[in-house]
Amino acid sequence: MRRLLAAAATLDNLSAALDGTGPALLPSTDPRVLDVLRPDEPLEHDNVALVVPTSGSTGKPKGALLTAANVRASAEASAQHLGGDGQWLLAIPATHIGGLQVLIRSLLAGTVPVLLEGPTTVSSFEAATAQLTASKRFVSIVPTQLRRLVDSPALLAYDAVLLGGAAAPPTLLARARKAGVRVVTTYGMSETSGGCVYDGVGLAGVTFALDDRTHRIRLSGPVVGRGYRLRPDLTATSFDKHSFLTADVGELDDAGRLVVLGRADHVIVTGGEKVAPASVEDVLGEHPAVAELAVVGISDAEWGHRVVACVVLRPGQTLTLEQAREHVAARLPRAAAPRELRVLDALPLLGSGKIDRMRLAR
Repeated sequence: MRRLLAAAATLDNLSAALDGTGPALLPSTDPRVLDVLRPDEPLEHDNVALVVPTSGSTGKPKGALLTAANVRASAEASAQHLGGDGQWLLAIPATHIGGLQVLIRSLLAGTVPVLLEGPTTVSSFEAATAQLTASKRFVSIVPTQLRRLVDSPALLAYDAVLLGGAAAPPTLLARARKAGVRVVTTYGMSETSGGCVYDGVGLAGVTFALDDRTHRIRLSGPVVGRGYRLRPDLTATSFDKHSFLTADVGELDDAGRLVVLGRADHVIVTGGEKVAPASVEDVLGEHPAVAELAVVGISDAEWGHRVVACVVLRPGQTLTLEQAREHVAARLPRAAAPRELRVLDALPLLGSGKIDRMRLAR
C-alpha cells in the first residue's frame, strides 16, 4: 500500500504524488482532518495520489480518494476548454480541490503560479496580478471574492476567471460580465477532481444526468475518484465505477445545459411547501439594499420550518422583513417569502470560501 503524507500542498510534493515517486498527499495539517482521515494507516488503493478533504459544510469531513489519472484528466480537459495552457494566480487555498487544481494545471503546463498573499482585497489582487508574466492568464475564485473584486480592472487581465465553490447570484454574474470580465461558472467537487461542468456544459469526457425521481445530479467520467477514505459505506452509496451521485439537485435548461438548484438536504419544507434556498437567494439578491445573503431553514413549531434570510446590507441601506417578503413574493410562491430577517455585518465562511450554513442555522 502507498504511504500517505499529511502536509501543505507544494509543487514538489504534488509532482511526486502524481508521478508515483513520492507518497500520496493529504493536503492538510488540521488536527480535526487528520483525526478522521488517519494518514498513519495504509491507503485503500495503491494508485491513489491525493486524499482531498471535503469542506465539512454538512458535518464531519470526508476524504475523496483521487488518482493521478483523475486529476490529470480534469486539468487537461480544463485547459482544452479554456483554449490552452497559461499561467495561474493561486487565489484560493491549496487545501481544497480548487486550489490544488490550480497547482496541478500549472505543473502540467510547465508554468509557475503566482500566490495571492493574505486576505483577498482589491489592492492585494491587483499587486498579485501584476506579477503574472505569461500572455495567457487564469484565476480561480469564489463568489465572495468576485463580489469584492468586481469593479477592479485587474479582472480584465485574465483570459478566464473560473468561478466555483458556491452558487453566484445572477446579479453579480451579470455585473461582472457587463464590465467585460470573462467569467466561467464551474460546478464540481472534491469527488470529481474539482469543477467538471463549465457554464452548464460537461468538460471533455464528462457527462451528467438527473435522477428521474429526486432530480439529484449524477456526474460521470474519468475525473470521478475512487471513493472516500476509510468509508466503504459511503463509497458504496455514492460511487459507481466512474460516476458519482451528488447531493445536489438540478434541472436542464432549453439548451440542455445543467442548472444546479442547490443541495437536496437544503430544501426547506415550510407549511407543507418545498422551498429551494437558492431560488430565494437569487430573487432577494436583486434587491438594491442587499449586498450578500444566505437563506436557511429553522425549526418552527407552527410551520415545521421557517425560511430565514440572513443578509449583509449595502452601506447606508435598510431593509425590513415586510419589504423582503414583498420582494420575494412578487416572483416566487408566497411560501418562499422569508418569515424572519437577520441583518449581519458579514456572513460566516468556511475555509473553502463557501458560506457556513450550519453556523448560520445554529
